[in-house]
Amino acid sequence: MSERSLAELTTLRLGGLASDVVEVAEEQAMVDAVSTADAAGQPLLVVAGGSNLVLPDAAIERRVVLVRTTGVAVDRDDDQVGLRAAAGEDWDSLVARAVDDGWVGVEALSGIPGSVGATPIQNVGAYGQEVSETLTAVRVWDRSQRRPRTLSAADCGFGYRTSRFKAEPDRFLVLEVVFVFPRGELGAPIRYAQLADRLGVDLGARVPLAAVRDAVLELRRSKGMVLDATDHDTWSAGSFFTNPMLDPTDAERLPVEAPRWPQPDGRVKTSAAWLIERAGFARGHGAGAARISGKHTLALTNRGSATTADLLALAREVRDGVSARFGVELVPEPTLVDCTL
Repeated sequence: MSERSLAELTTLRLGGLASDVVEVAEEQAMVDAVSTADAAGQPLLVVAGGSNLVLPDAAIERRVVLVRTTGVAVDRDDDQVGLRAAAGEDWDSLVARAVDDGWVGVEALSGIPGSVGATPIQNVGAYGQEVSETLTAVRVWDRSQRRPRTLSAADCGFGYRTSRFKAEPDRFLVLEVVFVFPRGELGAPIRYAQLADRLGVDLGARVPLAAVRDAVLELRRSKGMVLDATDHDTWSAGSFFTNPMLDPTDAERLPVEAPRWPQPDGRVKTSAAWLIERAGFARGHGAGAARISGKHTLALTNRGSATTADLLALAREVRDGVSARFGVELVPEPTLVDCTL
């Protein structure tokens, strides 16, 4: 247990001090650290990669558990690969291994910072793929029932950037994630127009796994979405707002040129970036140390000396501007801890 600066633990490099920080490299130590806090009624914050967190400027009165567990077990047969990965494993390293070894289904999720254990919480997705498409189970510590459990993918409540874990944030501690990947040299069919354009293929085409990964990394770098300690445009939590999911009647109220993507549940998804830009917020917008990225409208960045208060003020300005212009309420994608919009 030790005192740490929370700013050291997140990709935004924001946050105050925490006096009770426990770093765990073994699964049982992680369960013990969480269970001890729960038994004492002590609020908890579990951190791995810190790529999807907004933490307050003030010191927090929580036990902070730093997840550093490792381990990947692979079970191969002729057609597919089963894989079990510890929560603390680095996500992009796992994707790189999948591409190198011919495991299909996560190649378009290259370059996303964070840990394996965080991916089911957000149902991480990008460029036409989502984690839930290859994930088969999540092994957890159920803090309410005080026992380990294995939840099948069907029990995880996956949706667009959400899951049962996100809906019940104080219940489940992710221990291990289980995947099944088809084996092959070609990636899954391309479903994202921008990625297809970068690859020079039609939607639905299949290209080598390595080519998909390279193209995705190029696209992410062009948007400041690959971490670089020397580039403040990457000091962010990724996309700060999710793409709005609207009822059809609300979608019809948008300008005719607004993007509209009908969803299986009858709702219509539109582009948060499009709304932000048309509401008057250009890339680089901001007068202080918190600004919209110069590369990507959805990323709110720390230019090096920002505070969480600065970042949230910018987020409110953008949210309220979009609401006033289009009547659409943007929802933050990262988890806000002890701070609000």
